[in-house]
Order: sequence, then C-alpha cells, then structure tokens
Amino acid sequence: MDISTICIHGCKKKFDTTGSVATPIFASATFAHPGVGQSTGFDYSRSLNPTNVHLEDTVAALEGGTEAIAFSSGMAAVSTLMELFSPGDHIIASDDLYGGTFRLFERVSHKNGVNFSYAATPKDMEKEIIKSTKAIFLETPSNPMMHVIDIAAVAAIAKKHNLLFIVDNTFLTPYFQKPFSLGADIILHSGTKYLGGHNDTLSGFLVVKNDELLEKLRFIAKTTGGCLSPFDAFLVIRGIKTLAIRMERSQETAQKIVSWLLEQSAVKKVYYPGLKEHPDYEISLRQTSGFGGMISFSVQNEQTAIKILESVKVIKYAESLGGVESLITYPMLQTHADLPESNRRARGIDECLLRLSVGLESADDLIADLNQALGN
Repeated sequence: MDISTICIHGCKKKFDTTGSVATPIFASATFAHPGVGQSTGFDYSRSLNPTNVHLEDTVAALEGGTEAIAFSSGMAAVSTLMELFSPGDHIIASDDLYGGTFRLFERVSHKNGVNFSYAATPKDMEKEIIKSTKAIFLETPSNPMMHVIDIAAVAAIAKKHNLLFIVDNTFLTPYFQKPFSLGADIILHSGTKYLGGHNDTLSGFLVVKNDELLEKLRFIAKTTGGCLSPFDAFLVIRGIKTLAIRMERSQETAQKIVSWLLEQSAVKKVYYPGLKEHPDYEISLRQTSGFGGMISFSVQNEQTAIKILESVKVIKYAESLGGVESLITYPMLQTHADLPESNRRARGIDECLLRLSVGLESADDLIADLNQALGN
C-alpha cells in the first residue's frame, strides 16, 4: 500500500461500532473488566488506550516496524530509551545532535552512569567502540547543520560489534527516509514536528521490529509514565493524514528558498542536503527519497542575523519545526544553548547561523518576507 494511503487510513483495527470516519477520542483513564481475571485488552490508559493504539499502529506501519510506542514528547521517548542502559554502559552518538538530546545525555544519563562519545562519520564511530559500548545513536539529517550520515554503513558497524542501532528520523519522516530498510533497530521521532505537523501538540515515538525490545520498552514506558494523552493522539492522527502532501510541499518551497538564498550577498553559506555541492549529497541520494523542508544558513554577521529574526513577519521567530507555519530559529540561543560554547562553535553553531523550517505558505511570500527582513 502506498505511504500516502497509510497516512490517511492508518491502523486497521477498529475500537468502536459506530462507523465513525474520524478516530474517536477514548477519553478514559481506566477501563472496566468483564470479570475477574478478564480484560478487554485495555485496563489503564498509561499502558494502552484505543486512540493511542490507532496512532501507534499507524506510525509503525509508516516506518515498516512491528509496533510503535507513543509518548508525551520526543524527549520523553529519548528518556525512556535511555532506561535500556545501565551504569557503566557506553553509547556512541553522531556529533551534531538536537540540543535537548545532548542535554539529556550529558546532564542526566551521564549522571546516572551512562557514558557518551561523539563522532561525525561511520569510520570515526567505529574508532570510538570500546568494551562497554552498547549502542550507536544517529540523527540524520542532523540538527542544525544538516549533516547526512550513511545509515547502512553505521548499521553494518553496529551489527559487526553486536550494538543496538538507533536512528532519529524526525527531520525526514518515513515519507522520505526508511531507517529499518537500512538496518536500524529502533527509530525515534519527535512527533511534535512533521508527524503532528500543526504546531499544536507535543508527542514522541519509539518504533521497533524486535519483540524483545518492544517488551522492554513497553515495560519502561508503562512504569515511568510518559504516555501520550488520547486527545493529543487524536491531533497527531489528524496531522499524519496530510503528511505526504505536507512533506512534498515544504520540500518544493524549501528548494525555491535555497535557490534564492544562494543569490544573496548577505548569506555566506546555505546548508541543505539537496544541494549538489553538499558534501553528503550522494549519501542522501542513496538512502532517502527526498531532502525535506529544513534549511540552515549563515549570514555575514551577528547584526544581520538579529535583523532577520526581528524583522520577519510571515515567518515566525520561534522554536520547533515541521509545522504548517514557517519558523526561523537562532540555534545558538535556542535549540543548542546548552552546548558548551567551544562545542557549538566547533560545529558551526555561532551567532551567524539561522535555521528555517519551511511551512506551507506561498514560496513567493516567504521569499518576499526574507527579502524585506534583509533590508533589500
């Protein structure tokens, strides 16, 4: 079945008998038992809820996984994932990560005895493997520098060394990238972003293909309690119905904006995986079916960056990404503020870098907005 059809019809299970076309919101914290020792399959919404199951099965179908687990945010999903590991374990992560993930790793998981190394390429990741290494955590394309890492190459390394392989697929979604087909063991999403797609709810997902992993993660999720509410699950289900057309439209508009940015004297560099001059362009061609709607770019100085942020009118100066509204972000002060300055600058995250999430507005209007913000 085509992915656009899965987006709309999703889960094949039905939990009501009314014929409702829209997925019902089962706003119940608990469920009555038919008898002693009997269950309808639903006991308590922290464990399972029919609305959430519909969403989880839809996300699993989109990714080609066995099951998905829905969480109250992307960080709740990452936090649950970290509970798979014990004090003394070591994880290798790609070196350009969302700042919230880095913060969790270094300030919470590290405090709990889990150690981390960071590397930019599959070759460098393999060099970081030590006796206590248990997993490789990959974010591709990366946030905010748009690095693309060869998923299949990292999967081969993980398999060779018997390591768990986790891929954050938030930026491209299963519409443009399928990490399971390239060897991933677990796929992570901030569903707040493209899956929800409307900047109106938070959610997160872990998707698996392995029953043993699923059982472990379900137990941790149920025990720690970071579950998604049924109403928020309904909003994400509604958002996913338009995922295919949103991803196509945002990419089409992003490519027009990239072409315009490249012609601006105030713009020093554009970071977009769809550029042929992007160092990872060939990797993108191999492992994705699209380049997405995320753009980062550096301007000539801090004053220009601030001027753009304070002058845009159609585009909103706000954190997050992947919604129908275009958002521009200052990574140095927002998403990556918790990185040590030396680390930020080494990654190119400085006072001149801006990140743009392209929404569904007219490309001409977005370009005109950026143009006036630059003072042209």
